[in-house]
Amino acid sequence: MSLSYPPRRPRTRRMRNAVFAAVVTAATLVGCSGGDGPEESVDAFLAGWRSGDLHAVGFRDPTGARVPAERVTEEIRALSGELADRPPTLRRSGEPKITRDSAEGRISVEWTLPGDTRWRYERPVRLARSGDGAWQVVWEPALVQEQLLRGDRLAVRRVAAPRAAVLDTAGAPIVAPRPVVRVGVQPSEVTDAPALARRLDAAFKAVRPAITPPVDLSDLPKRLADAKPDAFVEVVTLREDAYRQIRDRIYDLPGTKFRSEKLELAPTREFARALLGSVDVATADDLAAKPDAYAEGDQVGHGGLQGRYDERLRGAAGISVITERRGPEDTWAPTGTEVFRKDPQPGQAVRTTLDPAVQNAADAALRGERRRSALVAVRVSDGAVLAVANGPGPAGENLAFTAQVPPGSTFKMVSALGLLDRQAVTLDAPVDCPKTFTVDGRSFKNSENFALGKVPFRTDFAKSCNTAFAALAPKLGDAGLAETGRTLGLEASWDLGVDAFTGKVSTGGTPAERAAAAFGQGTTLVSPVAMAAATAAVARGRWEQPKLVLDPAPGQPAPAGPQLRPESVEPLRTMMREVVTAGTATTLRSVPGEPVHGKTGTAEYDDNPANTHSWFVGWQGDVAVAVFVERGGSSTESAVPITARFLRALA
Repeated sequence: MSLSYPPRRPRTRRMRNAVFAAVVTAATLVGCSGGDGPEESVDAFLAGWRSGDLHAVGFRDPTGARVPAERVTEEIRALSGELADRPPTLRRSGEPKITRDSAEGRISVEWTLPGDTRWRYERPVRLARSGDGAWQVVWEPALVQEQLLRGDRLAVRRVAAPRAAVLDTAGAPIVAPRPVVRVGVQPSEVTDAPALARRLDAAFKAVRPAITPPVDLSDLPKRLADAKPDAFVEVVTLREDAYRQIRDRIYDLPGTKFRSEKLELAPTREFARALLGSVDVATADDLAAKPDAYAEGDQVGHGGLQGRYDERLRGAAGISVITERRGPEDTWAPTGTEVFRKDPQPGQAVRTTLDPAVQNAADAALRGERRRSALVAVRVSDGAVLAVANGPGPAGENLAFTAQVPPGSTFKMVSALGLLDRQAVTLDAPVDCPKTFTVDGRSFKNSENFALGKVPFRTDFAKSCNTAFAALAPKLGDAGLAETGRTLGLEASWDLGVDAFTGKVSTGGTPAERAAAAFGQGTTLVSPVAMAAATAAVARGRWEQPKLVLDPAPGQPAPAGPQLRPESVEPLRTMMREVVTAGTATTLRSVPGEPVHGKTGTAEYDDNPANTHSWFVGWQGDVAVAVFVERGGSSTESAVPITARFLRALA
């Protein structure tokens, strides 16, 4: 049988162009068909992954079934999970290896994780050649990451670094995990909220030392009314020792609930609290200020050394990438697989010179003081700050270091040194101590209007005669007081590792101003730490900058001062001893241990004799101390008794 065919029509140029266009279009639709090699398909896949448009790529699953590009795009985004908005950097690694109608290439995937952490790995890409010669990518979730299965996603978890400790002088942690009890109330078990608030209030007020600030329960009934019936409405967090004091009074009250845990705390609630600062859960302000450094739930240092050295103590958080699987109601749960981890870098400790025994004595000495107050103790032999205590005041206020207040008669220590240096007086030279002394129309008087008459200078010093020092002021000259103060470290630029006011000494001015400055009034301002350091210099014979933070070592500590002239400082020490044996601080005569030297001070702060701060500076053995009480009145009524309690606790 013969077959006949219609005659073939010759192709025109127009027909040839149309056929070519159809072939190109078909190649585009199937993705890299025709003469394209597998490397072009891999490149197209990587470009589409980054852009989110994979229409230029053909896909099939491991069974050979065709997979729409749209589905691959959706699945890549779903599998990327929390990294979906951080497309990775993608590169082809070398040329694919071809085996007949299959090929395998490799790609490099690099994600930029939070904190600029880089996560890089390689994945194989399988390709299959279709019947028309196009190389198609074999799609499977493991292409994104080898541990991923369909229905999984990547999730990023921050790994907090262990926070380092602030250490004491022996290298032991000051702040460490310590047991606390959170006291709360369950609303559904309370029938009389006001009565419950009253009973809790009475119990909390019985805690000793007193809870600072006091627990405010005025809004407890409203908080209970607004909360869910089974909620834990927190009232206060107590240290375990405080909780034990009142456990029997609150444990069986209606609705009270208790949760035990550990918090980063100092040995006691008051232990150098303003100097140390606190460690708390990151606040909204913290998160807004440093979104790249902090995350919800982080422990952050606030104030004091914890705030100043937060970055060092905190260390650097690590990061973990895990896989999660979708559960019921579109919830996600970890699969237990971690696919990447960058370990956190633990924080570095901050070592200080604080001595726990001395600090506890300082805190105990101020305990019960209701006025703003401060105590600083410095080791005479090397300038180490042993204790920094602050009484009541705004949270975080380190009055011991930052107060700028007149020194009152404690500054007679500086004036006397200046006068002795200039050979203007001697220990036994007679210096008149009248009831009043007038300079340029300004009248100066002594505390309680006493007068001594013409007595040895040592007696004027021991009894703290203002009029005698006002009369001697011209012998210091315009700048003599400031010059002497600088030999004791006042006005110097210190680098303690924490802010401190080093003083501002009156210089020049009218004769009346110079007379006032000679006994610590006028425009002279100091801080307790500045006066403690100056006192230690007198005891030592040379000023050295106090030391507080040892590691990291301060970058620019002040150089040591000049050696004090023995013929000046020895008489000064004698007079400071006589302040205790026969002067204004005789309360300290009975303190056990080595002899106590010192100088009292009562400082007017607003030109009203009725408004005075109370001071004492001195030393016993190797410990120099400065005590300040704002509006404390006479030093014998406040600063001296505090000093006595402090020194007795150290005995």
